[in-house]
Amino acid sequence: MSDRPIIEIRDLTKFYKGSDEPAIKSISLDIYPNEIFGLLGPNGAGKTTTISILCGLFPPTKGEVTIDGMDIRSSIDRIKHIIGVVPQDLALYPTLSALENLTFFGNMYGMRGILLKDRIHDCLKIFGLEKVAHKQINSYSGGMKRRVNLIAGLLHKPKLLFLDEPTVGIDVQSRIFILDYLNEINKLGTTIIYTSHYMEEAENLCTRVAIVDRGNIIALGKPAELLIKHPEFTNLENIFLHLTGKTLRD
Repeated sequence: MSDRPIIEIRDLTKFYKGSDEPAIKSISLDIYPNEIFGLLGPNGAGKTTTISILCGLFPPTKGEVTIDGMDIRSSIDRIKHIIGVVPQDLALYPTLSALENLTFFGNMYGMRGILLKDRIHDCLKIFGLEKVAHKQINSYSGGMKRRVNLIAGLLHKPKLLFLDEPTVGIDVQSRIFILDYLNEINKLGTTIIYTSHYMEEAENLCTRVAIVDRGNIIALGKPAELLIKHPEFTNLENIFLHLTGKTLRD
């Protein structure tokens, strides 16, 4: 692990308009190059808000964020060139084909011509979608849509990849394929920041995790370290439930 964080977060707070309580409360956190870092928490814990700020989708109310040595407030245009974002909701045009969708997103990243064409072809082949590249997205299964959604965030080979629930609602085969692929690109140098409700998945995938609840980080460390700190539990899911409670969340 590098000594210098690729993401530095200091006293990060976000209030939404009309809310008396912040969505995130003075979070401080370092994430290092080549980590697969998991942000875990129940609904409304602040995970998606944190990732949205890191991606530059909206500014923090207060606090500082530095990504690869660049300040999120003054250098967001430069930061966007080195990050990829895969949102929880499918960011695809349903009446366009996979090829048309990926060409559109590639153009947004500034990719053109043969470079983009070859990259799309390679990704569709890797993800087992080359034979359906010209079919409309609305004809795809849930797992196929998730794979195209992931490709859209990876086309430009980002240094940092943000994933918000990338395996939600898909079949086991697609889920395993996506997780294996994430491990592969991580070994090649991509730092991954990932949210999930699947604790077993996070325990096996992530190098470190932060458990977030009600806008606060309530646990931080390697999954194995958290298990040592809580010897009464045998897995990350039990620790998660112990720390966040079993009350239903909206």
